[in-house]
Amino acid sequence: MLEGKGLVEDTDMPLKIQIQAMAAASKALDLYDVLDCKSIAAHIKKEFDKRYGNGWQCVVGSNFGCFFTHTKGTFIYFTLETLNFLIFKGASSPSSIP
Repeated sequence: MLEGKGLVEDTDMPLKIQIQAMAAASKALDLYDVLDCKSIAAHIKKEFDKRYGNGWQCVVGSNFGCFFTHTKGTFIYFTLETLNFLIFKGASSPSSIP
Protein backbone atom coordinates (compact mmCIF):
# COMPACT_ATOMS: atom_id res chain seq x y z
CA MET A 1 0.00 0.00 0.00
CA LEU A 2 1.11 3.54 -0.76
CA GLU A 3 -0.73 5.26 2.08
CA GLY A 4 0.87 8.51 3.17
CA LYS A 5 2.56 9.06 -0.19
CA GLY A 6 -0.23 11.16 -1.71
CA LEU A 7 -0.12 14.91 -2.19
CA VAL A 8 -3.43 16.72 -1.65
CA GLU A 9 -3.74 19.59 -4.10
CA ASP A 10 -7.17 20.86 -3.01
CA THR A 11 -9.98 19.63 -0.76
CA ASP A 12 -12.89 20.58 1.45
CA MET A 13 -13.28 17.07 2.92
CA PRO A 14 -12.78 16.30 6.59
CA LEU A 15 -9.32 14.84 7.25
CA LYS A 16 -10.71 11.39 8.12
CA ILE A 17 -12.38 11.07 4.70
CA GLN A 18 -9.29 12.47 2.94
CA ILE A 19 -7.25 9.64 4.46
CA GLN A 20 -9.88 7.12 3.36
CA ALA A 21 -9.84 8.56 -0.18
CA MET A 22 -6.08 8.11 -0.46
CA ALA A 23 -6.29 4.64 1.07
CA ALA A 24 -8.97 3.66 -1.48
CA ALA A 25 -6.79 4.99 -4.30
CA SER A 26 -3.78 3.12 -2.97
CA LYS A 27 -5.78 -0.11 -2.73
CA ALA A 28 -7.06 0.35 -6.29
CA LEU A 29 -3.48 0.83 -7.51
CA ASP A 30 -2.56 -2.45 -5.81
CA LEU A 31 -5.39 -4.22 -7.65
CA TYR A 32 -5.17 -2.65 -11.13
CA ASP A 33 -2.47 -1.61 -13.57
CA VAL A 34 -1.63 2.11 -13.33
CA LEU A 35 -2.75 2.50 -16.97
CA ASP A 36 -6.22 1.09 -16.21
CA CYS A 37 -7.68 4.39 -14.99
CA LYS A 38 -11.26 3.31 -15.69
CA SER A 39 -11.06 0.31 -13.34
CA ILE A 40 -9.23 2.35 -10.69
CA ALA A 41 -11.93 5.05 -10.78
CA ALA A 42 -14.74 2.48 -10.72
CA HIS A 43 -13.20 0.75 -7.69
CA ILE A 44 -12.93 4.03 -5.75
CA LYS A 45 -16.46 5.13 -6.72
CA LYS A 46 -17.96 1.81 -5.59
CA GLU A 47 -16.10 1.97 -2.29
CA PHE A 48 -17.29 5.53 -1.59
CA ASP A 49 -20.87 4.75 -2.68
CA LYS A 50 -20.90 1.79 -0.29
CA ARG A 51 -19.36 3.71 2.61
CA TYR A 52 -21.02 7.14 2.22
CA GLY A 53 -24.12 6.59 0.06
CA ASN A 54 -24.70 6.81 -3.68
CA GLY A 55 -23.77 9.77 -5.87
CA TRP A 56 -19.97 9.76 -5.73
CA GLN A 57 -17.90 10.50 -8.81
CA CYS A 58 -14.26 9.70 -9.44
CA VAL A 59 -11.92 10.86 -12.20
CA VAL A 60 -8.45 9.32 -12.52
CA GLY A 61 -5.76 10.23 -15.02
CA SER A 62 -2.59 12.12 -15.71
CA ASN A 63 -3.95 14.97 -17.81
CA PHE A 64 -7.54 16.14 -17.45
CA GLY A 65 -9.58 19.21 -16.69
CA CYS A 66 -13.12 19.54 -15.43
CA PHE A 67 -15.77 21.81 -14.02
CA PHE A 68 -18.36 20.46 -11.60
CA THR A 69 -20.68 21.24 -8.73
CA HIS A 70 -20.29 19.21 -5.56
CA THR A 71 -21.86 18.77 -2.16
CA LYS A 72 -19.97 20.79 0.46
CA GLY A 73 -17.39 18.71 2.32
CA THR A 74 -17.10 15.97 -0.33
CA PHE A 75 -14.35 17.16 -2.70
CA ILE A 76 -10.71 16.09 -2.92
CA TYR A 77 -8.10 16.39 -5.65
CA PHE A 78 -4.79 14.65 -5.01
CA THR A 79 -1.80 13.02 -6.69
CA LEU A 80 -0.63 9.48 -5.97
CA GLU A 81 2.19 7.85 -7.92
CA THR A 82 1.89 9.28 -11.45
CA LEU A 83 -1.88 9.77 -11.37
CA ASN A 84 -4.25 12.54 -10.34
CA PHE A 85 -7.46 11.67 -8.49
CA LEU A 86 -10.61 13.76 -8.28
CA ILE A 87 -13.32 12.42 -5.98
CA PHE A 88 -16.52 14.25 -5.16
CA LYS A 89 -20.19 13.75 -4.44
CA GLY A 90 -22.41 15.47 -6.97
CA ALA A 91 -24.69 18.25 -5.79
CA SER A 92 -28.37 17.80 -6.39
CA SER A 93 -30.53 20.76 -7.24
CA PRO A 94 -34.14 21.02 -8.36
CA SER A 95 -34.51 21.00 -12.11
CA SER A 96 -35.67 24.23 -13.70
CA ILE A 97 -36.60 22.41 -16.91
CA PRO A 98 -40.36 21.78 -17.10
